[in-house]
Amino acid sequence: MEFRGLMGGFYRISEWIMRFSVTNLLWLVCGLPFFAALFLKLLFMAGDFPNESLQMNWAMGILAPFTLFPATSAMFSVARKWIMGDTDVKLLKTFFGSYKENYKQAMIGGIFYTLLFVIMYIDYTVYMTQLTSMRMIGYVMLGLLIILFVSLFNFFSMVSHYHMKTFDILKNSILLTVFRPIRVVLTAVVSGAILYFGIKYPFIIIFFAGAVIAYYAFFNFYSTYQKMQEQQAKMAEQGNEDSESPGDEALLSGEERRDHDGDKPSSDSKS
Repeated sequence: MEFRGLMGGFYRISEWIMRFSVTNLLWLVCGLPFFAALFLKLLFMAGDFPNESLQMNWAMGILAPFTLFPATSAMFSVARKWIMGDTDVKLLKTFFGSYKENYKQAMIGGIFYTLLFVIMYIDYTVYMTQLTSMRMIGYVMLGLLIILFVSLFNFFSMVSHYHMKTFDILKNSILLTVFRPIRVVLTAVVSGAILYFGIKYPFIIIFFAGAVIAYYAFFNFYSTYQKMQEQQAKMAEQGNEDSESPGDEALLSGEERRDHDGDKPSSDSKS
């Protein structure tokens, strides 16, 4: 039965509330060990237990590649379906199917990102607190940390959208962030605003934050992807194919995933 008018509007809104909330809850459940460590860290910080808080930092770093990264990759895969027009996709089947298919790639990427975050954060802390005469290097490290964090949006989008080797996705996600920064930086700003309100109103974190951020991040990624495809087509018509930037060439070099079940490219191309 199809509703029209005001009732139709309410029905469509309720559908999207359901989609976002179910996907967000699946993400939280699959990333539960990481979020439990984060919750304990916040408790220890509030109770002034620095040693225990530091231990939770290590726990989060160990757990993130094996829980948070695969869960986030699966959530982005669901958001990808929505952005590409398949709004009635089966949420459980798509989420857990993508979770299983992309687990290894997301885990390897998670290990890489976690190690880089730890190394760069330690360097930043040392230069800012101990080697104060070289504080400028600390600011450089902070800038690199921000670029690395922002590139996560491209990493998860590319894992969900491409069949590509893990190393290539890691490299291309950073290249794309550097050469096409506007949309991904905008994604980071909007995500920060959502998390800010989520701290004030926890139900936003529980039911919406992750899924809404994934939807908006993939929307921006896919818009960039389509724009570069259009530019590539125009340059090909003009005989200027070699004028692509390195970020454009990297993004357009992968094999796009197919949308329909049972007819997907082989995952042998992934490492």
